[in-house]
Amino acid sequence: MAYELVPHPDFPPRGIRRVSVRWFPTRYARLLLRWHVHGVEALSVPAFSGRARGDNLWETTCFELFLKDAGSSAYAEFNFSPSGRWAAYFFPAYRQGMTDIELEPGPDISTDSGETIFVLNALVDIGLVAGTRAAGLSAVIDEKDGTRSYWALAHPAGKPDFHDPACFALPLPAPQAA
Repeated sequence: MAYELVPHPDFPPRGIRRVSVRWFPTRYARLLLRWHVHGVEALSVPAFSGRARGDNLWETTCFELFLKDAGSSAYAEFNFSPSGRWAAYFFPAYRQGMTDIELEPGPDISTDSGETIFVLNALVDIGLVAGTRAAGLSAVIDEKDGTRSYWALAHPAGKPDFHDPACFALPLPAPQAA
């Protein structure tokens, strides 16, 4: 499935034309998320710094997945950086009680760039989605001229906030009985 992200109206891009995400469950109990950024000539990406956990990844170009638990206010945030770094956090309520989520194995992040499109792939354990009923797909995009835009499936009124319930705009199906 492919999903188009929209820029926050108060932080429009200058050179980035489009951001989309593809969601591919694989047959090997993995989920592949593939972000496409159109306007690669304007895009600023952090240099590769090794595959490991990192913090504050949203301070530069970063791609994000949010998953909302069924029947509660709890949710998880996953950050995937072109640098190869990743982060995963659990929140029992809106922006409260943040704790690290241990991922073993960690996400497999790869990037590719052509003349007009930049691609970031994040391959994660499909078990992350178990029990969740809604997802938010988003991106913080920095441009070479210093412009920063915030992209999501939907935005709340006011400032950009990917943690806001309005951003969990992708409903996920209930698990099927075996």
